[in-house]
Amino acid sequence: MSALICGSMAYDTIMAYPEPFKNHILPDKIHMLNVCFEVPELRREFGGTAGNIAYNLKLLGGHANPMATVGMDFGPYAEWMDRHGVSRAFIKQVAGAYTAQAFITTDKDNNQITAFHPGAMLHAHEQSVPANSGISLGVIAPDGRFGMLQHAHQFHAAGIPFLFDPGQGLPLFSGMELLEFIRMATWVALNDYEYQLLVQKTGLSAGEIAGQVDALIVTRGAEGSVIYCKQRRIEIPAVTSARISDPTGCGDAYRAGFIYGLEHNLEMETTGRIASLMGSIKIASRGTQNHYFSTGEFAQRFEKAFGYKF
Repeated sequence: MSALICGSMAYDTIMAYPEPFKNHILPDKIHMLNVCFEVPELRREFGGTAGNIAYNLKLLGGHANPMATVGMDFGPYAEWMDRHGVSRAFIKQVAGAYTAQAFITTDKDNNQITAFHPGAMLHAHEQSVPANSGISLGVIAPDGRFGMLQHAHQFHAAGIPFLFDPGQGLPLFSGMELLEFIRMATWVALNDYEYQLLVQKTGLSAGEIAGQVDALIVTRGAEGSVIYCKQRRIEIPAVTSARISDPTGCGDAYRAGFIYGLEHNLEMETTGRIASLMGSIKIASRGTQNHYFSTGEFAQRFEKAFGYKF
């Protein structure tokens, strides 16, 4: 199977704040917030939902094809993709625009404040899902609003099953639009906060969402994740990491593990555990694409964590 991952390619400027944000935010003054966090650590990383998922899926030995629109400053990222064997076949450069940029500040408690400039991502709708190119599985990850809508309809029309992963793009859509995404999708993946927001905007319960798709995946950080499949509720345990370095990109790593399981027709319990281990490996590394392992090393880690081979 070959996956087409529709989402963003972005540069992440990541900053670490050594204290909790709450120590310097007055709850009764939120309406007139004016704060400055001095960040002694700053680094620039390659990121974006499509880029992160593709990188992680490639590590697992999966077939990843990110589809995204990028800007005139994409050169260093293109070199990085080539070096790691990630396809650029569906990457389109937009003249006069910058590649999407995320500015992420993480505090001591792993809370995050993010400012995001979409740049070329807003041109996502200028690309179309290539229905006759051997793509057998799709992903709708955070991207330009019109691109997400268009690509979902194109996957559905082409009969290509896809994972709907709205992430931080979820507030862009109305309840009716989200219901339409769910109707077309084969799988839906969210973190716990996004799940609560989806329930609020659509009025659907977990069971009602799961009844329309093959699986609803809700990640819960250190508490693991839950996969709802029709009449089943599967608890997926978290894997304890050697260290907690940076939570940025853990969700994308989890999604890559899930997609790998789908590509190989693995049972949902094993698919969820592969995804969980991916998140654990990622959180131990700073940045979203700086961790590395061989497929053999991953298999060994999986057996050690869960007591069986996949």
